Amino acid sequence: MSQPFVAVLMGSDSDLPTMQATLDILASFNIKYEAKVTSAHRTPAATHDYVTDAEARGCKVFICAAGLAAHLAGAVAGITTRPVIGVPVDCGPLKGHDALLSTVMMPGGVPVATVAIGSAGAKNAGYLAAQMLAVADDALALAVKHERQASAEAVAAKDAKLQQKLAAL
Repeated sequence: MSQPFVAVLMGSDSDLPTMQATLDILASFNIKYEAKVTSAHRTPAATHDYVTDAEARGCKVFICAAGLAAHLAGAVAGITTRPVIGVPVDCGPLKGHDALLSTVMMPGGVPVATVAIGSAGAKNAGYLAAQMLAVADDALALAVKHERQASAEAVAAKDAKLQQKLAAL
């Protein structure tokens, strides 16, 4: 059996700067991933073939980023029963709000876990995929817990520094 991995699909190569945050988070947890540009509209057969092949090879979570009409996550969710995380990309005249609605408004029974628009959402997509995989991987669950704790400690350190500055006034 092949090693589990996350597939990160982008509707355009212009989505990569946003999705780099996802790739960085996955890499930080040593989660294997594949990244691919594929389109729900321009390459539907190739998208279908990739999703079915990736699932057969051990893909456990799909992360799909797209802007504007943003049908990639929904199209992928229609092909697989693996979890699909949708990242609406901040682009176009509506600054990603159209992509958010396209990604989140799925029919009952075909869910897409939708995160925030843009880079914050891309970052959370990586964390959410790690949490999904951690359900069956105790070592990964511990790593996610430690990362969350380190983040909380960083905030506490920033507050302590602020309090020192305020006390000195």
